[in-house]
Amino acid sequence: MSSYRVGIVGYGMIAHIHAAAVAAVPDATLVGVMDRASGAADKIAPGLDHRGRESLEAFISRDDIDVVMVATPSGVHLDAALLAAQHGKHCLVEKPMEVSPARIDEMIHAHANAGTTLGGIFNTRYTAGAQLLKRTVEAGRFGRITYASAVGPWWRDPEYYSTSSWKGRWSMDGGGAMMNQGIHSIDLLQWLVGQPVVSVAGHAQAAVHDIEVEDTAVANLRFANGALGTIACTTSMWPGHFRTITIGGSDGTAVLADGNLLVWDFRKSHADDKEVATLMGSPGAGVGASNPSAGVDADGHSQALEEFLSAIDEGNVPRVDGGEARKAVALICAVYESSRRGGVPIELTAV
Repeated sequence: MSSYRVGIVGYGMIAHIHAAAVAAVPDATLVGVMDRASGAADKIAPGLDHRGRESLEAFISRDDIDVVMVATPSGVHLDAALLAAQHGKHCLVEKPMEVSPARIDEMIHAHANAGTTLGGIFNTRYTAGAQLLKRTVEAGRFGRITYASAVGPWWRDPEYYSTSSWKGRWSMDGGGAMMNQGIHSIDLLQWLVGQPVVSVAGHAQAAVHDIEVEDTAVANLRFANGALGTIACTTSMWPGHFRTITIGGSDGTAVLADGNLLVWDFRKSHADDKEVATLMGSPGAGVGASNPSAGVDADGHSQALEEFLSAIDEGNVPRVDGGEARKAVALICAVYESSRRGGVPIELTAV
């Protein structure tokens, strides 16, 4: 594979994970980090050339950057992505790709017109448990899938919102417990089931925190194959617990808890079942359940980056391209629309 020079835009909780992910990929080299906060970039990448930090365009237009990784607040991902396309740079964006499907469409069109590659990061797809579950769905071991759910019973202290200039605000966060925290589980649910969601009805509210967006949300889903599903995401349930994905059908049921398996029960045994013993068990408090950075490592991000660079190298579309990353955002926005209308079902055609 060719070598790629990477620049990271944004310095926050997740930026050091991006830096570690770049370091873990043999064909990637971190050349700079851009953040307007004085000295912030030096904290995660000391000794690098951070020239261009005075403006987003000055940094992205640097001739020694091939790939831009975007780790800014969600509501300004579009700015970096459009500049990346304008200057011929490939662009890999932290979740959510943006705060609305319309803004993501702008990003998709810009990179399509520029001939550059746009991708999104959903690092929880790469855990051993998620990968095994995906293979099992594709092998048809569940029979007819009848039900699927994603539950994220998390907690955030009030300071998580009150000390931030953007968290909990529609314009910059795009939503709350679903858009910021629950989006990984929602992406996993859709990816694992492998069927589009055709209808959603939900409710969202700020039950505990004094914020614009929701800290508690639930939704009922109907998939294209007729399966039903549920989503529940919170930052209002102290002390916070691990996330679960449940998939059930006529021939089996499995429950994924973060990267572990809690339930694995099928009519017929399979060679893959030998992996299950190493993955069974509670994940404890859960990754990010109450502390946003607890248990978060760079493994999934490095795999996402390596897969993205391989797609560029081979001239292929990344598995998580702009359209794939758009799906979770579109579903979440449909839940918000349903809630605004009193919980009426919203029909979806491309989610």
